[in-house]
Amino acid sequence: MKFVDEAIITVQSGNGGRGCVSFRREKYIPRGGPDGGDGGKGGDVVLRASSGKRTLYDFRHKKQFKAQNGQPGQGRQKTGRDGVDLVIELPPGTLVRDAETDQLLADLVEGDQAFVAAKGGRGGQGNTRFKSATHRAPRFAQPGESGQSLTLTLELKLIADVGIIGLPNAGKSTLISAISSANPKIGAYPFTTLAPNLGVVQADSNQPFIVADIPGLIAGAHEGTGLGIRFLRHIERTGFLVHLIDASRIDLQSPLEDYRIVIAELSHYGRGLIEKPQVVVLNKMDLPGTAEAARAFEAALAGQSVLRISAATGAGIDRLISHISQLIPERVSPPVLHGAALAGESDEGQPNDLL
Repeated sequence: MKFVDEAIITVQSGNGGRGCVSFRREKYIPRGGPDGGDGGKGGDVVLRASSGKRTLYDFRHKKQFKAQNGQPGQGRQKTGRDGVDLVIELPPGTLVRDAETDQLLADLVEGDQAFVAAKGGRGGQGNTRFKSATHRAPRFAQPGESGQSLTLTLELKLIADVGIIGLPNAGKSTLISAISSANPKIGAYPFTTLAPNLGVVQADSNQPFIVADIPGLIAGAHEGTGLGIRFLRHIERTGFLVHLIDASRIDLQSPLEDYRIVIAELSHYGRGLIEKPQVVVLNKMDLPGTAEAARAFEAALAGQSVLRISAATGAGIDRLISHISQLIPERVSPPVLHGAALAGESDEGQPNDLL
């Protein structure tokens, strides 16, 4: 299924049923009086978060949604049947905005959380409601109230404990496949990942946590370059970030170049992304020359812990998972849905883990 994280839909609640104009007519009761019943209420349009939904793909072609109208009232003071509510299921993490005013109407983050987007019209009153001592035979009733119509913008922001970020081909997809049961597409070319991937990581001694593999960022992403801001929004809900760097690409003359490109994009995008805690991870430590590159990087990034891993060989993965799981209770509230020669060896032959 294609990943779709934006959609525009039009919803309309049901109209209320009209009230009934009726008079009681029975043998021996020639003037039974008015007995018209009320019309039924129109159905509401309800948006509900469902854990079974992962994308907004269902709204790629179907964009018009209408709830059922209320039925008209009947004689003998019978009230018309209410219209059935229309429930539209959305993936958790969906923001609902008024398309005309851009006003945020709802943020559906918890499973089964619901929001009435459009209320059904009230049913009209039958002529029974208008009888009085001075007006014993009213020959009129109320029409049903019209339903509401709204154009809504749906915007999905994935909910995850940890977001994996980095330049294209840093190894994000390989990492998420190594630490979870996710099975993303992996290829040796830029932008292999065209949609965020979610994976659940089972830590040995702690609660499982959710990681999101965010498609690669490049310079100018905050302005729409590459995959652009379309996927930057998915980092907003993460508790903290794993900043993955391809150690084989590190330039000894400018070791922080790749790191700074991503940091600049987070800063330009705003919305608090740059303030999120980060775990800096050097990947592909199994490749030749990466030990020297890692040392240059760590010296340039003095004062910040760096983890070395190889997602391809699995070196350091267990320690990375353990490190992340220890940070989650400190950094992240429980989810609503709901770096290896780490172990690369140093020159002295000692494991080089968190430095």
